[in-house]
Amino acid sequence: MIVTLLTTIASLAAIGHATPQKRATDASAYASNSAGTYKLTSITAPVQGSGSPGSESTWKLTIDDTSSGHKQTITGFGAAVTDATVTSFNTLSDATLQQLLNELMTSDGAQFSLMRHTIGASDLSGDPVYTYDDNGNEADPTLSGFNLGDRGTAMAEMLATMKSLQPDLTVLGSSWSPPGWMKLNGVIDGNTTDNNLNDGYLTSGGTGSTGYSSAFAQYFVKYIQAYEALGATVDAITIQNEPLNSQSGYPTMYVFDYESAQLIQDYVGPALADAGLSTKIWAYDHNTDVPSYPQTVLSTASEYVSTVAWHCYATDVDWRVLSDFQSANPSATQYMTECWTPASGTWHQAADFTMGPLQNYASGAIAWTLGTDTSDGPHLSSGGCDTCQGLVTVTDTDEGYTLNTAYYMMAQFSKFMPPGAIVLNGTGSYTYSGGGGLQSVASVNPDGTRTVVIENLFGNEVYVQVEMGSGEVWSGSVPEESVTTWVLPASA
Repeated sequence: MIVTLLTTIASLAAIGHATPQKRATDASAYASNSAGTYKLTSITAPVQGSGSPGSESTWKLTIDDTSSGHKQTITGFGAAVTDATVTSFNTLSDATLQQLLNELMTSDGAQFSLMRHTIGASDLSGDPVYTYDDNGNEADPTLSGFNLGDRGTAMAEMLATMKSLQPDLTVLGSSWSPPGWMKLNGVIDGNTTDNNLNDGYLTSGGTGSTGYSSAFAQYFVKYIQAYEALGATVDAITIQNEPLNSQSGYPTMYVFDYESAQLIQDYVGPALADAGLSTKIWAYDHNTDVPSYPQTVLSTASEYVSTVAWHCYATDVDWRVLSDFQSANPSATQYMTECWTPASGTWHQAADFTMGPLQNYASGAIAWTLGTDTSDGPHLSSGGCDTCQGLVTVTDTDEGYTLNTAYYMMAQFSKFMPPGAIVLNGTGSYTYSGGGGLQSVASVNPDGTRTVVIENLFGNEVYVQVEMGSGEVWSGSVPEESVTTWVLPASA
């Protein structure tokens, strides 16, 4: 199906990118809400000046849209392309898949420009688990048995298709486990005893003194080259998803902070450079409660690492950790690379894990996961997540798929804050401990327009007045329980 799809990409690209979007000269507003009555729906635009709030509750925000208010540059927003995503998407007819990818990747929809994908199996893979060099679990230090296999090939082709629709797409690859023969316990999953890379870190004179450090590095080289050959450029990798998470039910591997730093500095970084690859390495890929881990990696392997990937699963996650990290590492780039979107989550969960990181120096946010079937899979028969609903659910209905609430919540950012947009300093956001409140983040975009995303957690409309550093005031109503995006013309 993907082969057929590739033959029609030129026409799809023309649909999504036929003409550059015109520079906005008037304000506009779009909303998605908890009830589902608004889905990127155009609503009454804000007006310049204080407007007429009438009897509505009012809320004031300030945004510094001058150069002194500039913060981080946005790379994009998106989700994880897992085996579940590829498998479920490829059950669709060619025409329906084309329509879906258009809604994901082009200006006809969310215009996602940042995708993470799984290198080999994750918990959102059907049985059995696999890597790209299983080799009957016999040691293969020369990687002569390296092979993407059917699932790896299908994933690369899907990412290539996405890239053809969204030229600004950044792809991050993350490994859940290397081949079992590289590990001390000899398995991809099923055992937490010695669930570590056999690289000498625990067994002898330090990383690289024995074992498979070099083969581990070459594994990434071969994977990147194989994806590139299929048209899927890999822009960045993390060498281990959740390196502090060792579980038996699905692929994991424990990697110590100093071990990670040494592997990157002495093996993975040089291997990518020697192969002539421009793929970047991002540190950590885990929760905000151990910021010392990425600090160790950046401090030790700064020649190859300047970017940190964070997840949302720390108890009482506090995105201000990213601001603290930025203060200590002003040149670092940061991303929120994983947070789940279960059907049982709040309507604003995806908005929260996008808004909070953006307010605290993240250059993008990635949901877990992009697509699943109606059983939130396919997934492994044991371990991992069996309630991880995708932004898209592939169904057996005539429509073929459903765009879930989380899709719309993220699209309120991704569609209106393009790559290259610069996040602006702002004040006035507040959430009450008992619920309710208003959160906001703003950007100045490459064409000079300004975007203001407002999350209203109240059960009533709120009249919002935004005072700009440039001297303008913009005002308008924000619907109850909604994420609303204002697109304002460039300042005079």
